[in-house]
Amino acid sequence: MKATTILTFFAALALSGCVRAPRPGAGSLPHLAKQGTATQLMVDGQPFLMLGGELGNSTAANLAGLDSVFARLHALGLNTVLTPAYWELVEPEEGRFDFTAINAAISAARAHSLKLVLLWFGAWKNSMSCYAPLWVKEDYRKYPRARAKSGRPLEMMTPFSDSNLAADRRAFAALMAHIARTDAAERTVIMVQVENEIGMIPDARDYSREATERFHAPVPRRLLDYLTAREATLHPALRAQWVANGRQTNGSWPNVFGEGPETDEIFMAYHYGLFVEEVARAGKEACALPMYLNAALNSRGRKPGQYPSAGPLAHLIDVWRAAAPSIDFIAPDIYDPGFADWCAQYHASGNPLFIPEIRMSDDNAAKVFYAFGAHDAMGFSPFSIEDVRASPLAKSYGALRQLAPLLARAQGKGQTCGFLLDRDSAWRAAALGGYRLLAQHVYAFGWSPKAGDGSPWPEAGALVIHLAADEFLVAGAGIAITFSCADSAVAGIAYVDKLAVDRGNLTTAYRLNGDQTHQGRHLRIEVGDWGIRRVKLYRYE
Repeated sequence: MKATTILTFFAALALSGCVRAPRPGAGSLPHLAKQGTATQLMVDGQPFLMLGGELGNSTAANLAGLDSVFARLHALGLNTVLTPAYWELVEPEEGRFDFTAINAAISAARAHSLKLVLLWFGAWKNSMSCYAPLWVKEDYRKYPRARAKSGRPLEMMTPFSDSNLAADRRAFAALMAHIARTDAAERTVIMVQVENEIGMIPDARDYSREATERFHAPVPRRLLDYLTAREATLHPALRAQWVANGRQTNGSWPNVFGEGPETDEIFMAYHYGLFVEEVARAGKEACALPMYLNAALNSRGRKPGQYPSAGPLAHLIDVWRAAAPSIDFIAPDIYDPGFADWCAQYHASGNPLFIPEIRMSDDNAAKVFYAFGAHDAMGFSPFSIEDVRASPLAKSYGALRQLAPLLARAQGKGQTCGFLLDRDSAWRAAALGGYRLLAQHVYAFGWSPKAGDGSPWPEAGALVIHLAADEFLVAGAGIAITFSCADSAVAGIAYVDKLAVDRGNLTTAYRLNGDQTHQGRHLRIEVGDWGIRRVKLYRYE
């Protein structure tokens, strides 16, 4: 794609990549589609990259303030809001449904040109059943709880109860039927999260009578057949657990997987999955939007039972796939260090990367470029986004909105890469478009007074798109990239253009050279810039 073609291309498209004029596929529900190795969310027939934020747990229940919240989020550069759908408000009395809060969120989103991802706070939210209606909580004999190893009832519904399943399934199906009735034309709701951070704690499994009976009963053939058919591609941790115990194909859970908390976790993941499958399938029968699960991560070296165990964790993805095929993918909620590693764990085995929750910090402005550039991410969403008044993330989102059409066209085709740098990882290399790219944190050059005075280095990040032969687009901040050839030739920089936004289109603001390119040695975007550059290379010998 030549430079002039790029500008023409952007002039023809709206900022969000979601043009209002009718297009092929505009009448279809949002859905997932493959493009090369990438999975994309299709909205109105076009790939939609979610530049999102998740509301705090109680914000969506404050109907009077919702419109002002959504107005502020639009001003921050979001195109998508992740918002709870509370079971306790949807079904305040058994069999009576009230969608007032849902309608308020949809109306506010439409008023401010935002899309919604609904988060079903049903049977479980952060392991617990705090959003179950009071009529469920009070009738604990009909709607029984999970139990700790001590026998103590827990503040969480057990997945081994038909009545618990029936109640949650009915409410979720009613919600999805309401979306089908009221959102058929606008397509404001584009995806749904089923439950929230499912997991067992403080034990790795439920010790209720029903659960214990299932634990000592034969492992279902459905799971065993899945393991046998896919042994070569199973997650290494699950395969090791199974093989270490003799690769058994019949027997109880301890017989097949061995004794210990790891087996307890596999057992619970499968039965949580069976429950979620019934809920999700009923919802999709009413409105077949994409559905995913989010996970509280098994971080900091903790063992099953020390974190919300048996949730949709990366090492349990095969168990969840066997039990809940109606779930389209799993997603990490990232609140601990190691962002690049978490991305790699969840962008594996055909699972696309979507980050529905991440701790709010200024460094998210760098992380988001890495997620889209290195992992073909579908979206990015810091938690409690309404508490943000100003953030460098808004600048990142602004740049990504401009790039969305071009980035969407490049995903899954080996035309992008991403970098994430800090003091401990001050450089990274990648191969793209016949060149080797060496990315360095700008503080590594020592030019800034903050580079060596003990100041913390802000995370630097960038995504790179291979536009055409010898031509790249780079967006990010705090990063310098040098280029070398894969063969014996030497790579030179013909020019670096700083791109600007003009009425929603990318245009050349001015050409950079001299000190701004270190006399033609590299492309550089300073800390805090969050700019977009186009670089043209040439070769000589």
